[in-house]
Amino acid sequence: MALLDFGGVQENVVTRAEFPLEKALEVLKNETIAVLGYGVQGPGQALNLRDNGFNVIVGQRKNSASWTKAVADGWVPGKDLFDLEEACYRGTFLQFLLSDGGQIDGWPTVKKHLTAG
Repeated sequence: MALLDFGGVQENVVTRAEFPLEKALEVLKNETIAVLGYGVQGPGQALNLRDNGFNVIVGQRKNSASWTKAVADGWVPGKDLFDLEEACYRGTFLQFLLSDGGQIDGWPTVKKHLTAG
């Protein structure tokens, strides 16, 4: 663990040496990571996870510019690209990466798919 200072708050953070990629892949091998939103943050996180061997799907509004970008980046509708509702249903981990306004609008959809633990 590394002790990091975040604006005067010190936190213990797990390092890559303690939790390498191989361990993360093993821990998450039966999980589906749903990246919700493919605007500013979504592409980088979704592509990085996919390229490193994780099971990733993308949730995005259909017929939007970001949907078109996701398709251009190799995400396949009905296989690993879905609307938000379907991605929330299929994902076991949800990364809520919509814009601030999008998060407000999308919260009711996401909230009903959250479970304890």
